[in-house]
Amino acid sequence: MQDSEQLYRQYAKTVYKYLISLTGSEDLAEELTQETFYQAIKSINSYDGSCRITTWLCAIAKNQLCTYRRKHPDSVDWEDYQGTAPSAEAEAEAARSKLDLFTKLHSCPEPYREVLYMRLLGDLSFREIGQALGKTESWARVTYYRGKEKLRKELENHEK
Repeated sequence: MQDSEQLYRQYAKTVYKYLISLTGSEDLAEELTQETFYQAIKSINSYDGSCRITTWLCAIAKNQLCTYRRKHPDSVDWEDYQGTAPSAEAEAEAARSKLDLFTKLHSCPEPYREVLYMRLLGDLSFREIGQALGKTESWARVTYYRGKEKLRKELENHEK
């Protein structure tokens, strides 16, 4: 097994991007990335090599996020809108649309939801998504496309 510093240098960016895809927050992703590697180093002896190391690290990261959410149930941090100040009506409509999008996205079944989060919020490549989830790049592309189509149809049906 690699030493802890090398492990961090090699995989921190992947774990960080994965956590951004799940949280949408750079600060929280950074904090959870640090905690993920702390936990990984503590339990390095439990890694048996039966999966890719990125899969193992992302599983730890997801567990760290679940722990964080249990401890901080009220901490949902939505991005602020940037640019010129919109009218109150436009701002309310944008908030409704954003809420509708995230509500529908959250109700998507796995693995679509996770792949959509990773791609849209985490800005991960299909290769990185496949690596993080222990799948192929093609699987990530197909799953993203199917999830995006499912989400689009849900949003269209909601507007009717």
